[in-house]
Amino acid sequence: MTSLMNVSLIEIAQKTRASARKLGVLSLEARNSALEAIAQELELATEEIIVANEADLLAAETEQIAKPLYERLKLGKSKLKAAIEGVRDVIKLPDPVGAIQLKRELDTGLILERITCPLGVLGIIFEARPEALIQITSLAIKSGNGVILKGGKEALNSCQVLIKIIQQALTKTDVDTSAIQLLTTREEIRGLLALDEYVDLIIPRGSNSFVKYVQDNTKIPVLGHADGICHLYLDKSADLDKAISLTLDAKTHYPAACNAIETLLIHQEIASTILPQLATALREKGVELRGDDKTMAIIDNIIPVTEEDWLTEYSDLILSIKIVENGSEAINHINKYGSKHTDGIVTEDIKIAEQFLNQVDAAGVYHNCSTRFADGFRYGFGAEIGISTQQMPPRGPVGLEGLVTYKYKLRGNGHIAASYTGEKAKSFTHKDLI
Repeated sequence: MTSLMNVSLIEIAQKTRASARKLGVLSLEARNSALEAIAQELELATEEIIVANEADLLAAETEQIAKPLYERLKLGKSKLKAAIEGVRDVIKLPDPVGAIQLKRELDTGLILERITCPLGVLGIIFEARPEALIQITSLAIKSGNGVILKGGKEALNSCQVLIKIIQQALTKTDVDTSAIQLLTTREEIRGLLALDEYVDLIIPRGSNSFVKYVQDNTKIPVLGHADGICHLYLDKSADLDKAISLTLDAKTHYPAACNAIETLLIHQEIASTILPQLATALREKGVELRGDDKTMAIIDNIIPVTEEDWLTEYSDLILSIKIVENGSEAINHINKYGSKHTDGIVTEDIKIAEQFLNQVDAAGVYHNCSTRFADGFRYGFGAEIGISTQQMPPRGPVGLEGLVTYKYKLRGNGHIAASYTGEKAKSFTHKDLI
């Protein structure tokens, strides 16, 4: 990277931080008005956005990019409309900034408060998914954060048009256009990762190898997930119709999504009954099946599964199948091979369901519903900034609550710490006021 590139990135980061400080103290009304302006401008520019995305898709076909990446790149009118609805859903959400989490009297006239506040500047790096730019921008503005965006080269036309439209909308509001910035070259990624003086959080969205690259090349805190290896376990007490329907949805509804299942676990007592029906239904949807020895003994024309398969996020119409002796074996398999993203069980036995929900170590654990519900929009967050599989919060789909931190405000009247030490030390009252 040249020194000129370094200077350019630092200047961008400095402008974003300065704008973010102004944005962080704007009223809720001003931030919401900015979001509505963005939604309206995006609606007016729908055709221009679609044309730009079609240009990206055409280039992607020429370059023969991976199918999962191509699917994520598509931004049709319905997906764009949903993204715009997501902006307005964010408007409806409570203000995440300035919330009083704690108010406590330490002593008479000495009052402590813990107040939520913006993180500062977010660095968001994402592959394909141009609608992610819309989601991220709306959440950033609502939470009072500046954001530096870096989309993948495959989505360059889409991202440039979207950022132009968003910044055009912001000129009519109190939000400085410098609060939302777009980087356009691959070289800038490493530069962004080095801006630990100006950027407070990096959020990568993309393939597992891409996220791991980001995690390995920055000192800035990273929020994200490296893999989306999700499982569905069909227990012996599963309703077979539910089991088939949920498996089909979790695998084929949108196989490129990180919340699609990659491994299906089946209790041995129902395997011979359900597997033939399930295999037929999955194959009709174009799913390639891979299975263990027990599975291969029940259904024909199946590829032998390998140890590597259990560790693979296919993001495609491929499904690995394992027959297990009981729920405990299923739970152990998930905890060994899973990525702590989202895992589900299909069963009518509430006791088994609770055991599964309590013992599977994942950000999302589901009973009798598709793993495809692991999504910020479906959770009512308006949109999501990404999905986190880390143990520390935020975990799972991350909305506004993951984009704020807090500070302690202490107000007194000449209070000194020495008064509370020594032989005649005063006592703290420690009385909660809310």
